[in-house]
Amino acid sequence: MKKAQLLALGLLLAFTVAGCGAGKEEESGRTGVVFEKVEAPVAAPVQEAPVEEEPEEEEDPDVPPREGMVRDFFSNEWVEGDQNIKRPLAVMYPINKEAQPQYGLDKVRVFYEIMEEGTMSRQMGILEEWEDLNKIGNLRSIRDYFVYAALEYDPIIIHYGGPEVYVKDILTRSDVDNLNGVGGVMGPDGGAFFRDPPGSTSEHTAYTDGARVTKGMEKLGFQANHKEEYSGVPHFTFAPVKEPNTLEQYGSETMSAEKIDMTGCYPVTKSALSYHADDGLYYKTLYGNPQVDAVSGEQLTFANIIVQGTYWEKRDTNGYLAFRMHDTTHDGYYITGGKMIHITWKKTADYEPTKYYDDNGEEIELNTGRTMIFVARDSDTFTADGTEYTFKSEKH
Repeated sequence: MKKAQLLALGLLLAFTVAGCGAGKEEESGRTGVVFEKVEAPVAAPVQEAPVEEEPEEEEDPDVPPREGMVRDFFSNEWVEGDQNIKRPLAVMYPINKEAQPQYGLDKVRVFYEIMEEGTMSRQMGILEEWEDLNKIGNLRSIRDYFVYAALEYDPIIIHYGGPEVYVKDILTRSDVDNLNGVGGVMGPDGGAFFRDPPGSTSEHTAYTDGARVTKGMEKLGFQANHKEEYSGVPHFTFAPVKEPNTLEQYGSETMSAEKIDMTGCYPVTKSALSYHADDGLYYKTLYGNPQVDAVSGEQLTFANIIVQGTYWEKRDTNGYLAFRMHDTTHDGYYITGGKMIHITWKKTADYEPTKYYDDNGEEIELNTGRTMIFVARDSDTFTADGTEYTFKSEKH
C-alpha cells in the first residue's frame, strides 16, 4: 500500500515539473505547452494643451503713466502736473565746433537756430525740468531777435552779454527777465554763472546750473511760475497721439523729406537731420557729426521741424543782422514723418505764439515730441532729399 502511495506521489511531482519546464521551453523556442504572453498596454503620451500667451496690453496714450501727470504745453509729452506752471529757461548756446558738446540739451523742448553776423549762426534752447541740472552751457551772447523768439514761452533768458546798441532796449524792459553773465546795463548776473575751468576768461567756458539760476531768480525777484495770462494754454496745436499727423491728407502737395540739409542757410555749421522710420524721429548733426548732450551722450532728435523763412537785413558795417520776428507775410515748411508741406506763419505780439498754417489756411497740427525751428533768411535755400527749396513769400 505504501508503495502504491509513493508511486502516485512521484507521478504527480513529475507531471508538475514537466508543466513548469514547458513554460520555459516556450520562451526558448522549443515546443511544449504554450502560454500566451500578454503585453501590458502602453499608455499614449499626454498631449498638453498649448498655453495661450496673454496679449500685451497696449498703453493707452490718453492715460498718464503716473497719477498727476499732464501733457506738456511745448511738446505734448507726459510731464509732472506742475510743469506747465513753471517758467522755462531760454538758453543761448554757441554753435561753434569747439563749443561742442554742450550741457542741458537733453532738457530742450524747442530748439532754434538763427544766423548772427558773418557766416556763423547761433542756437537757443527752450529748457524745461532744468532745476536739477548740474551744468548748463556753455553760454554765449544774445541778439534781440532771439529775445523776441523767446518771449512767447515766457522764459527766464540766460545769456552772456550781447551787442548793447541792439539788445539793451528789449532786455531792460520791466517784463523781460534775464540773467546776464557779464552783468551791467543788459541785465544783472544774479550770481548765477561760473567758469569751467575756474578763472578762465576764454570763449566757451561760461556756464550756469539749476541751483544758481534758482538763487539768482530769488535774489532778483523773478517770478518762478508763468504769468497768469500765460498759463493754461498749449503753445502749439498738437495732433492726437493715437492719430499722428502723417501729412497724407495733403496728397500731391506733400514732398519727400527724409534727409534735410540746411547748409544753404547755415554754411558754416551745415546743420542737417536724417529721418529714422523705426522711431519716427529726425536725428540732428553739426559739421557732419551727431549733435549730442554732454552728459547723456544722446543725439538730439526731433519729431517736428519748421523752416521759417523770415525777412532780414544788415544793420551796419559790422555785419549785425535784424530779423522781423513779428510778421504775417512770410512762409516756410513743416517737416515730420519723412514728409514736408509748404506753410505760412504769423506772429503779431511778443507773448503770442507763432502760428503756422497750411496752404488752405488751417493751423497745422504738430506731432508729440520736440520741435526744431530754423529761422532762415528768406533769400536762402535748403534741400530735402536732394531737392532745393526756396521761400515764396513777398520780399520787402
